[in-house]
Amino acid sequence: MIHPIPPGTRDVLPDEMRELRAIGVRMREVFAGAGYGEVHTPSLEYEDVLRWGEERAAGARYRTFDEHGAVLALRSDMTIPIARLVATRFRDPTEPLRLFYEGRAWRVVGDATGQQREFLQSGIELIGVLGADAEAEVIALAVEALAAAGLARHRVGLGDGALYRTLLAALEVPLDRHRDLLACLSRRDLAGLAGRVTDLDLAPDARELLIRLPELRGGPEVLDRVDGPAARGALEGLRTLYGALERRGVSDRVILDLGLVRELGYYTGAVYEVYDPAVGFALGGGGRYDELIGRFGDGRPACGLTLDVQRVHIAQAAEERLR
Repeated sequence: MIHPIPPGTRDVLPDEMRELRAIGVRMREVFAGAGYGEVHTPSLEYEDVLRWGEERAAGARYRTFDEHGAVLALRSDMTIPIARLVATRFRDPTEPLRLFYEGRAWRVVGDATGQQREFLQSGIELIGVLGADAEAEVIALAVEALAAAGLARHRVGLGDGALYRTLLAALEVPLDRHRDLLACLSRRDLAGLAGRVTDLDLAPDARELLIRLPELRGGPEVLDRVDGPAARGALEGLRTLYGALERRGVSDRVILDLGLVRELGYYTGAVYEVYDPAVGFALGGGGRYDELIGRFGDGRPACGLTLDVQRVHIAQAAEERLR
């Protein structure tokens, strides 16, 4: 008799478990060697607390109740619990914090999508440091950790989470249309985006900009193909960050992607997504979130990046088959 397990979950057998553990150990060694300290947060949090971080993320969690009737939720994201931890346990803002973690998160997905509900994540958070050098540190460290885990072809997509939102506001696109357009971007549904933009009551050049911008990917030259005061601040920020990555010697691993947005709404600046051409899915991502910690206490600038350890393992095996 076969006893089923929930869709989107899986059993892991000894050989694969050993390989996953080895990947985790190699990445943790890189993070610890760079001066990051390991932290752990509970898998269960109070749902009301999580809502302070991100309303939509809180709604995407599995829920239960404690013995007092309070609603508990399984985390679907590691950054919000880290923000809570920093605001409540590290109240001295004078020193930067460098933290890393490994843990599981859960997300509600459709039964027929084939997506995972349970994730093993490893990530880093750099707290209390403004500027491109902090983001370059996080990206460069993730690149190094993936190399230590056995990858050789990985790349980082780099965009600005505020760029498209800023353009929508500057072009006076109605607020009730923003979420639908941004949802298309987060799914990389450029055909659907183009159809929705075409329906907007905008000048032809404004519609062309909103359709063309997400298609711009490549090196720093793509930044010269967008003009206008609305986009200038975000583009200059990306130009500065790319220069910081050049100084760290990892710019060859970076692809500028002006259509990149992250699903969660707490990102305030640069956003990143990690890829490997050997597989057809992202290995992780992150970005700058300067306002998130302030929702739980005293505000502090921050940026971070999370990697899906199981997806890294799949990419490692796919690269080996291609060698």
